[in-house]
Amino acid sequence: MKFDSPLIPATLVRRYKRFLFDAHLDSGEPITGSCPNTGSMLGLTTPGSKVYLTEHEGGSRKYRHALELVEADDTLVGINTGRPNRLVEEAIANGLVGSLGKYQVLKREQKYGVNSRIDILLEDPALGRAYVEVKNVHFRRAPGLAEFPDSVTSRGAKHLEELGDMAEAGHRAIMIYLIQREDIDRLKLCRDLDPAYAMAFDRAMKRGVEACAIRCKITPDQINADTMVSIEEPGVNSVD
Repeated sequence: MKFDSPLIPATLVRRYKRFLFDAHLDSGEPITGSCPNTGSMLGLTTPGSKVYLTEHEGGSRKYRHALELVEADDTLVGINTGRPNRLVEEAIANGLVGSLGKYQVLKREQKYGVNSRIDILLEDPALGRAYVEVKNVHFRRAPGLAEFPDSVTSRGAKHLEELGDMAEAGHRAIMIYLIQREDIDRLKLCRDLDPAYAMAFDRAMKRGVEACAIRCKITPDQINADTMVSIEEPGVNSVD
């Protein structure tokens, strides 16, 4: 996925209110922009970090710039939570995610469960239905190890429960963790930060939910789903 226009380098001053940031452009101009990520972004908000921004000309946007990439741990990290679903769609179309590329129809944001929408619904006359939930990952505390979640997510636990319902109803149900950084070769659950999510994951696996993790390749020009990495959790049902 190429960025629509060249990203603009800047230096982060601070990120605040979850959806705003201040930075200095390379020209020295101070700017305030929007942050398309309302999560905690642990380890990715250090003042003085190199960042890359998208720029929007005109329109009704309140802020001209939006945060896209952060340089951390000597690598580029994608923070835009609007990207993962499309990146996973590309990965499925390119045959990166097991047999998911064999389904004939892909639908976005379909209603299911209790007041929920599945990120991707795959349908095929022969294969049936596959419900695909996508989670954005960028938290790293140890070299090579991505962790999810980086804060408590009751909504994420609810999604796992609803995927389990779909699996028990006879459909495929898949949780995909999309890792927006390159310095990763494995993923684990962040059990110390959100034990309830970890319990929901374990229960979902026992109910037949499948899971996989995909690492991205990132440059200032583009971001692409690149490689499957292992999930280091017992009882994981890997995507075939």
